[in-house]
Amino acid sequence: MIHVYERVSPAVVHITSKVIQYSFFWGPIPQEGTGSGFIIDQEGHIVTNNHMVEGAEEVEVTLADGTVLPAKVIGTDPYNDLAVLKVDAPAAQLTSVELGSSANLRVGQRAIAIGNPFGLDRTLTVGVISSLGRIIEREGELPLGEAIQTDAAINPGNSGGPLLNSQGQVIGVNTAIQSPTGGSVGIGFAVPVDTVKRVVSELIEKGYYTHPWLGFEAYPIGPALAQGLDLPVEKGLLIARIYRDSPAHRAGLRGADREVRVGNYTLLAGGDIVTLVNGTPVTSMEDLTIYLETKTRVDDKLTLTIWRDGKEQQVEITVGERPMR
Repeated sequence: MIHVYERVSPAVVHITSKVIQYSFFWGPIPQEGTGSGFIIDQEGHIVTNNHMVEGAEEVEVTLADGTVLPAKVIGTDPYNDLAVLKVDAPAAQLTSVELGSSANLRVGQRAIAIGNPFGLDRTLTVGVISSLGRIIEREGELPLGEAIQTDAAINPGNSGGPLLNSQGQVIGVNTAIQSPTGGSVGIGFAVPVDTVKRVVSELIEKGYYTHPWLGFEAYPIGPALAQGLDLPVEKGLLIARIYRDSPAHRAGLRGADREVRVGNYTLLAGGDIVTLVNGTPVTSMEDLTIYLETKTRVDDKLTLTIWRDGKEQQVEITVGERPMR
């Protein structure tokens, strides 16, 4: 632990973001938020959470030696809650982390967090990986899938800091906690480093990340809906709408052709039913979104297993880019 801390903590930075809130009586009121980040190269790129810098008027970074530098937001990805900053500093003044892999993580292995909880710079906390593949539900946002759960203490201010393995390699970016009090109760979540590597390269190159998309809306099927509509399967996605010129439209998928009444609801029926994506079952739009985000890239080709007119068949589809909101 001592060796890991001495090697990695100089790469962990303290981030201060300033947001202007406007009051009817007092006018503009500056508010500050603080969190963590880590240097990934000698060019001054820093990884942190998107929610740390979203809407910020100014962002400052404090290095381990106490140097305070203005930071430029290079790119953000709200879905994965990631952002890349850049500071101008001599390479000799910058210590960078080593990115590991999250592909072969095991529940029970050591997990080490370094960050700035409550403004306490470069605090070390230690625990284990408690679970893998967690889904984080977020108000007003699509759910974030494949998160790492850890019992290493994560508190406000740890956001954006690294989660490390026992070799001191980054395996995730600490991003959220589940807590009735707002403090650590041993349930923290991190974005896996394989996601970070995939997203950050695009953020540096383009300033945004191209999210995969198929271009349809669908209802999740359960036994009641299957019985009410006399469907051939009890699990899957009943396509309701197809977006024009989307991958689904170009692949020839069919949306609803009529409205039907099921109980107290009016539903769009008659569309294709998607049951498998490359052999993986999908039972909700959240399942589909998480599969696309974690397993595919734009322009990948997928095989959908669908039911149409009572018969099962396969449809080839090319993943497109989700339109910017």
